[in-house]
Amino acid sequence: MSTQTSTPSSQEKSGFRLPKWAGSFGVQIIAALIVGLGLGLLAKYTGSTKDDPNALGTTLQTIGSSYVSLLQTAVIPLVFTAVVSSISNLRQVSNAARLAWNTLLWFAITSLIAVLIGIGLGVLLQPGANTGITQEARYDGKSGDWWSFLTGLIPKNFLGLGSSSTVTEGADAATTVATSVSFNVLQILVIAIAVGVAALKVGKAAEPFLNLNASALAVIQKVLWWIIRLAPLGTIGLIGNAVAIYGWDTIGSLGKFAIAIYVGLALVLFVVYPILIRSHGLSIKQYFSGVWPAVQLGFVSRSSVGTLPLTQRVAERSLGVPRAYASFAVPLGATTKMDGCAAIYPAISAIFVAQFFGIQLDFTQYVLIALVSVLGSAATAGTTGAVVMLTLTLSTLGLPLAGVGLLLAIDPILDMGRTAVNVAGQALVPTIVAKRQGMLDESLYNAPRNGTPFVDDADSDADQAGDATAEGTDVSVGETQRSLAGHRA
Repeated sequence: MSTQTSTPSSQEKSGFRLPKWAGSFGVQIIAALIVGLGLGLLAKYTGSTKDDPNALGTTLQTIGSSYVSLLQTAVIPLVFTAVVSSISNLRQVSNAARLAWNTLLWFAITSLIAVLIGIGLGVLLQPGANTGITQEARYDGKSGDWWSFLTGLIPKNFLGLGSSSTVTEGADAATTVATSVSFNVLQILVIAIAVGVAALKVGKAAEPFLNLNASALAVIQKVLWWIIRLAPLGTIGLIGNAVAIYGWDTIGSLGKFAIAIYVGLALVLFVVYPILIRSHGLSIKQYFSGVWPAVQLGFVSRSSVGTLPLTQRVAERSLGVPRAYASFAVPLGATTKMDGCAAIYPAISAIFVAQFFGIQLDFTQYVLIALVSVLGSAATAGTTGAVVMLTLTLSTLGLPLAGVGLLLAIDPILDMGRTAVNVAGQALVPTIVAKRQGMLDESLYNAPRNGTPFVDDADSDADQAGDATAEGTDVSVGETQRSLAGHRA
């Protein structure tokens, strides 16, 4: 019998070991939420406003916006490489066409359930009636319609790149031209799908390209992991800034609308999803304990794409979804699966706008709300773009777009909950489909949750072996290796 040894961690070498709960990502996020809330209230009650922030308000705003900028920087290369890689990974999965079809089908089923809940709450709670707001809401932003949505799918260039310039006349007659560059995530998604499918069709000749893409994805994900590790700091800035700017005053007259949105989100997350999990013979507790780190990050970052690497990792390591399938389904879900942004929110918002302007909706228009939500969710494209989905819905129903301007006042507060539900659904559907297809690693799904989702496989090996030794548990190295092999499967 060979003698097995484990390498002590840096904490063990120094004689200092943090409590296990202190290293939990969830604990860090919750602590950051509390600190951010406190600092935000302090900034608000010391006179900080949106237009004239004080020193604390400026600090919170800078920290929050800087963190969001870091996430957005990684979004474009991540979407392209992840989608190309996810399509190419279908080569490793038997019955790939059936898996893809079942994934899209369950995306549609869960979205339909969510939008029906949104319609029911809108009719029941009447969020747009008796708001106490007398002034007419204004919206000067870009409107959405189906024709614009379809033509917007056509890439203007390979990078989905666009630019706009603003000319400003200075007091001394000097002219300043400011140019900003933007990426159309939806167009990049179309490009990535086309490239991925083409690579599959080309076959062996495309292997060098796919290997390069896989390497690029690994590098991008590593950089994004570093950004995600800063989430507790970003949380303090984002939550603190939201509280300092909005507080409860802005919610005021829109309180019933905000409550309706969060009640709908809670029903989907804590009622519908658990029913689906239980109906497939899986543990509700294990699902939530596995997906919770990604849900928390989605709540803070307000970006499904920014949360994508963590969502995929918890789907593989905690929920037992095979890596070859998860790398297809989760990136696809991060760009098209939006129960919060594209189902609950536009349904309740459309009913709110109709009630606010005294417009009576008929049965056909309610059917249109459901149809738009199920078919048009790709318009949100995984970013903080629920406004695009809302304008698309209002335009389809012929409702005034002016109502969007009113709802934008509290959109950041609502977007946190919407994105959290989006992320939970993006992990749920691959789990359900994998279970139905007999692919789910249920031993991994039901395994105790330990460690952080950020550690690499090699680190995880050492940590688990060290924990087993420290606790005096009789676990052989062979068993540990077999357990960790399930993480990589």
